[in-house]
Amino acid sequence: MSQSRPLAVFAYDFDGTLAPGNMQEHAFIPDELGMSHEDFWAETRLIAHEQRGDPILAYMHLMLQKARDKGVELSREAWSRRGANLPLFPGVEGWFDRQTARAASLGLDLRHFIISSGNRELIEGSPIARHFERIYASAFLFDEADDAIGAALAVNYTSKTQYLFRINKWTLEEWDETSINKVMAKSERPVPFDRMAFFGDGLTDIPTMRLLTDQGGAAVAVYDPQSEKSIKAARQLREDGRARLEGVADYSEGAELDLLAQRLLVGMAARVGAHGLALWPQGPAA
Repeated sequence: MSQSRPLAVFAYDFDGTLAPGNMQEHAFIPDELGMSHEDFWAETRLIAHEQRGDPILAYMHLMLQKARDKGVELSREAWSRRGANLPLFPGVEGWFDRQTARAASLGLDLRHFIISSGNRELIEGSPIARHFERIYASAFLFDEADDAIGAALAVNYTSKTQYLFRINKWTLEEWDETSINKVMAKSERPVPFDRMAFFGDGLTDIPTMRLLTDQGGAAVAVYDPQSEKSIKAARQLREDGRARLEGVADYSEGAELDLLAQRLLVGMAARVGAHGLALWPQGPAA
């Protein structure tokens, strides 16, 4: 690919990072399935355990099974309507344009990605969907009537790292298993890991954070100051060395996280400049 400015990437988990709680809990589980959050997730864990399966596939299966039993609409449009009402942390809606403009002023082309175990269809319906280059999230399989009938894609804690490599090589299509595995020299990859930052909050983000931390990128542990569980998780991510940075889930201009993002972008731009200096002049010394 060709671009006038060096690419940089901010990637985000969704649940607990850009939005409080789990996205399915805000309407679908209590209002449409008529279940408590606790009962739904307990049944999910039981299915995964009994079937020796992936908890992400288990929750997707259970969502569809319970919805069919209740006669709940499963069309793509219905999922999008649900996503439109997802609550977001303060300042999220203005964050992306501000960071993109800031990056441009530093000579960078900043792109935003979602890497989440939540539902792609709900995120695609959210007010912020237009800001993302790609939304990598667990997705349903749809039939000819455009109703969800199964799982097409499950994004769990280890598979999240796949999408960092897709971004690194800029082979972005989920179904493309050929380009992603082709040999590509590090110097030719459009987005080096040290021009990536990942914002996450919990267990499913650990491998992603570890990879970026080890490869010179930035892993940021985001936490909800109203949730002791969230605060504890962020502290653990820092103490365990998974994330070296942390911030309150307030994306408003001038807030702690906004100032951190500014420093990250300045650092990325500086590394681009330093790389150029290191490569010049070329040829034999005078």
